[in-house]
Amino acid sequence: MRFRNLKNRTKEKPKQKQTKFKLAKTTSRVKAFITDLFMIYAPILYIITYIFMDGKDDFQNSNLAPLIGVSLYAFIYTILVSRFGQTPGKKAYEIKIVDVKTGELLNFWRSFLRFVMFLFSASIIIGLLIQFYRKDNRMLHDLICGSVVIEIKE
Repeated sequence: MRFRNLKNRTKEKPKQKQTKFKLAKTTSRVKAFITDLFMIYAPILYIITYIFMDGKDDFQNSNLAPLIGVSLYAFIYTILVSRFGQTPGKKAYEIKIVDVKTGELLNFWRSFLRFVMFLFSASIIIGLLIQFYRKDNRMLHDLICGSVVIEIKE
């Protein structure tokens, strides 16, 4: 064979299988987040405040109670995302969290990391605003964890 033919063959790269997703809209993501806060987080805070403590004054004076509330919410969120790819809010708005490369569900630890990175992204605000400068509509916690929020039609 000629050298030129051999050289051209080495440039051929196997094409990776790209999975096409229909990306979720920002409004759907925000509505799903608010729904999750009311369906999961608010009941947790209510139970902590009025069943385990003596009321709102004790809750406000406690440093441990909000931490327990966020920890329980993180655990429930992580289990739902790793098992079903959805929380109740995401299911209501027909969106799902999947791996950006394979389209499969995230495992438990990646889901937990995504939640922790969401708290970080929300605290620095820029992490949430990144999506407006990207075509794929991914926020900082999605970029770090390799996830994407997609629309599903069942």
